[in-house]
Amino acid sequence: MPTKKTIVHYCMYFLRGLNLLPYSWIARFGVGLGYLLYIIPSQRRRVVHANLRLCFPDWDEATRERVACAAFVHAIRSYVERSVQWFASANKLTRLIEVDSVVDLSDPNLPPTIFLGFHFVAIEAGSLFLNYSLKRPCVSLYTPMSNVACDITAKRQRARFDAEMIPRADSARDVLRALKKRKPVMLAADMDYGVRNSTFVSFFGVQTCTLTAISRLAKAGRAQVVPFITEVLSGYRGYRIKIFPAWTNYPTGDATADARFMMIFLEQQILKMPEQYYWMHRRFKTRPAGEPGVY
Repeated sequence: MPTKKTIVHYCMYFLRGLNLLPYSWIARFGVGLGYLLYIIPSQRRRVVHANLRLCFPDWDEATRERVACAAFVHAIRSYVERSVQWFASANKLTRLIEVDSVVDLSDPNLPPTIFLGFHFVAIEAGSLFLNYSLKRPCVSLYTPMSNVACDITAKRQRARFDAEMIPRADSARDVLRALKKRKPVMLAADMDYGVRNSTFVSFFGVQTCTLTAISRLAKAGRAQVVPFITEVLSGYRGYRIKIFPAWTNYPTGDATADARFMMIFLEQQILKMPEQYYWMHRRFKTRPAGEPGVY
């Protein structure tokens, strides 16, 4: 019987081979697989429904089911599309991604900048292409995967456009060193990483454990914070990365207020395409003292 390590290697070979197909075929395969897996009861499907019930209690069951199914399918499709995101050439990625940016990514005088991503399903594609578009060394924070073989492959492929991959844990010193050298830093802060360096703020009316690192790093590194969102385009056309203006009057010096500001921005973007947010994540696993678990 093949070991888990062998299975992971086979999966990586499969993704690399899948990249040889036209993108639209890969995307359609991901959609089909997503629908197939959605009809099978699973912990991840239950998490999606639990998150939507908490965030959108006024939705009727039909709406919640429609968005839950679409979000689940998008998430599975995004895993399949790692084949393109990790193994496609820069030219192929360029053909698949539209860029809507108010920031001149090629500006040699770009000030110290934190590019703040959010976990919509196409964040992987957006981060890679942003890295490529910067045309300079940058730093990207990541969470190591539990499987060593998969982690090695992911780290190598994510770094292929001159990105220095830094594990998220205890990364502040490396981030500040990069900002001092004017290396752009890419990170995301909208997942539940526990109470350390976090505060509880409202997210769609739910008190949610939220990192305060962004405002602290921006202040210490004298950096601007530039948010970006990546959208999956309809018709299997690829992706659109939207890079917003740098936040003004940020940070404020109040870590909780800054965290809430970030979540308000995220809420606004989610409402535009709720089916493309990564609802599979157990976003509310860390609860305020005395509150019961939701999963």
